[in-house]
Amino acid sequence: MYVIETNNLTKKFKDIVAVDGLSIQIGEGEVFGLLGPNGAGKSTTLNMLCTIMKPTSGTAAINGLDVDCHPHEVRQIIGIVFQDTSIDNRLTGRENLQMHAELYGVERKLAKDRIGELLRLVELDDRADEIVKNYSGGMRRRLEIARGLIHHPKVLFLDEPTIGLDPQTRAKIWDYIKRLPTEEKVTIILTTHYMEEAQGLCDCVGIIDHGKIVALGSPKELIREIGEDVASLTLEDKSRAKEFESASFVKKVNVGEQVMLVLTDGASSIPKIFEFAAQKGIKIQSLELRTPTLNDVFLHYVGRDLRHEHSDGKDRLKMTMHRRGMR
Repeated sequence: MYVIETNNLTKKFKDIVAVDGLSIQIGEGEVFGLLGPNGAGKSTTLNMLCTIMKPTSGTAAINGLDVDCHPHEVRQIIGIVFQDTSIDNRLTGRENLQMHAELYGVERKLAKDRIGELLRLVELDDRADEIVKNYSGGMRRRLEIARGLIHHPKVLFLDEPTIGLDPQTRAKIWDYIKRLPTEEKVTIILTTHYMEEAQGLCDCVGIIDHGKIVALGSPKELIREIGEDVASLTLEDKSRAKEFESASFVKKVNVGEQVMLVLTDGASSIPKIFEFAAQKGIKIQSLELRTPTLNDVFLHYVGRDLRHEHSDGKDRLKMTMHRRGMR
C-alpha cells in the first residue's frame, strides 16, 4: 500500500481546471517534490490532500484513508509546515509545542517527552524557554518543523520550507529534512522554488503545469531524459535565441536568465554553435558547456525558469488550523 495515492484527482473552479487528472503514488519514507510555476495547481493539490478542499472528481488517499470520506482521520495523521510563519511570537518555543500537542490530543506525559525529543532533533533545546519573537528566521523554521511532527504524523507537508533563509541556514534545514524519513518514519511532500533543494532532497519529483503532471521520476532519471550536455549562452539580443531551433545539433532551446541549448553532442557542437551564430549574425557574449540540472529539466518541460517565479496570492498553501479545524 502506498502512503499517498491519487487517481485522476481533479479540481475545477467553474470553467477553470486547476488540477487535471492527477495520478501519483508515493511510498513510505519517500520525499516527494511537487514543482511548478505559479498557478500550476500545486497549492490546490496540497489543499485537497490536506482535506481543506474537496475534489471535483477522482480520489486521493493518505495511508489508505480517502481524504474526502475520512477528513478528520486524515488530519490526525498529517503534519504541515506552512510557507508563512504561523507560530505565536508571544510564547516560548516549548509553549508553542505544548499548545500544538494539546490541539492534537497528545497525552500530557507523552507530550512532555515528545517535546523534549523534538527540541533536541532541531537543536533548540537550549533556547526552548525563550520567547519566539527573539528567534532568528532559521530558528523559527526549525521550531515549525518540530511542531509539525509533534503527533507522530505519517505524512509531513513542507510548503516552501526554506524560503527567505540565508544559504547556511537553508543547508541546516536540508539536513533535518534528510534525517526525518529515517528518524521519524515520515513521508514528506515538499514544494519549493529552489531547484537545488529538490535535486538534493527528493527521491521523486513531479513537475506540474496547467494542472497536469508533465514529468515524473527521480531527479537523476529526469535529468538523463533531457540529454547529456547543455550549452548556456548569453546573447547580445536574447530575442534571437529561438533561431537556434533550426540547427540540426540542437534538441531544444529554452530561454530563461540565459539561453539554454540542449545538444545532441556537446563536445562536437561547440564550434557548430559559433559557426551557426556567425552565419545568422547572432552575437554570443559568453558560452558555457555543462551537464544538465533539475532546473534545466524544469525549463525543458515548462518553458520558463522556476528560480525567477515569485509566489503570489493565487498559488500559496493558505490554511490555518483554527479556521479549518485541523485537529
